[in-house]
Amino acid sequence: MATVFRGGSFVAWADEPVTALVVEDGLVVSHREGPADEVVELAGRCVIPGFVDSHTHLVFAGDRSEEFEARLAGIPYEAGGIHATVAATRAAGTAQLTASAERLAAEALRSGTTTLEVKSGYGLTVDDERRLLEVAGTITPHTTFLGAHVPDGDGYVALVTGPMLDACAPLATAADAFCEAGAFDVDECREVLLAAQARGLDLHLHANQLGHGGGVQLAAELGALSADHCTHLSDADVVALRDASVTAVLVPAAEFSTFSPYAPARKLLDAGVTVALATDCNPGTSFTTSMPFVIALAVRMQQLSPVEALRAATEGGAAALGQSDVGHLRLGARADLVVIDAPSPTHLAYRPGVDLVRQVWRGGQRLR
Repeated sequence: MATVFRGGSFVAWADEPVTALVVEDGLVVSHREGPADEVVELAGRCVIPGFVDSHTHLVFAGDRSEEFEARLAGIPYEAGGIHATVAATRAAGTAQLTASAERLAAEALRSGTTTLEVKSGYGLTVDDERRLLEVAGTITPHTTFLGAHVPDGDGYVALVTGPMLDACAPLATAADAFCEAGAFDVDECREVLLAAQARGLDLHLHANQLGHGGGVQLAAELGALSADHCTHLSDADVVALRDASVTAVLVPAAEFSTFSPYAPARKLLDAGVTVALATDCNPGTSFTTSMPFVIALAVRMQQLSPVEALRAATEGGAAALGQSDVGHLRLGARADLVVIDAPSPTHLAYRPGVDLVRQVWRGGQRLR
């Protein structure tokens, strides 16, 4: 069945003018109006690609609102707060974790997210990490093993690179590690990521969030799909990301929540680095599923134009996940699209906090 969207504006990242959008068998098949079984009258609204959120931690239990209040009182964020979520998550039943993750994924969908990455990392035992990836796999095909989130006892790196990866690699498409003071150093992260790569997993890396370190250079060295956070960068780091074609995944909602400096998005884009925007949804530092909110922050705080921010939240996110069929609406793309109640995507930043999403379609099926 063919569906045609007409009577509005279109952001498709296509080379040709888009005057209408025709969807058939879940794919974009034309940018000009033609015969259709169903017509969607846009009435001047704008169609954009569905958001691709390439960095989330949706599977967890408990909250860390007390930690947030402590930051309001001036106590800085440190990586050690993750252990509080680990304890709550280990104590929770699988059904509870699944229900919570499904609720957050549904929340993300309502705000226009049609592709979602989900990490483990709040289990830190073989059984719990495997369990978190099993839950993640019920809500997305883009699952990332993050056993190297924070250390959990002596010999932990050996556990991660051996029995934990053996159990978790079949359930994941990628691996990640937290390269930071208070978490894992460069050599430890290299060991974890090389072991994951040997098991056929793509690579991501939490890099240069809390201070300048070697994480970004390691991501470039290993050919990771993405380096995430990238708050503290040298000129050499920027060049390394560009030359190795590593996507810089920026998470301004985390910086908003932790009162931290914002990553240098403008500098990265101007240097030719592919930039993605993501929510980093997690209970400690960025408890939001809203990509429109992230776009508004990137425009207001990181000097991106509304179109640049939208592209980073769609096509940039797809690049971070190694996906070519989402994040745009070119011919042959999966028909993941969002209808916003505005004439242009500028309104996503112009009207922050307002729910402008009127329709969400994934694979040619309307979900909202």
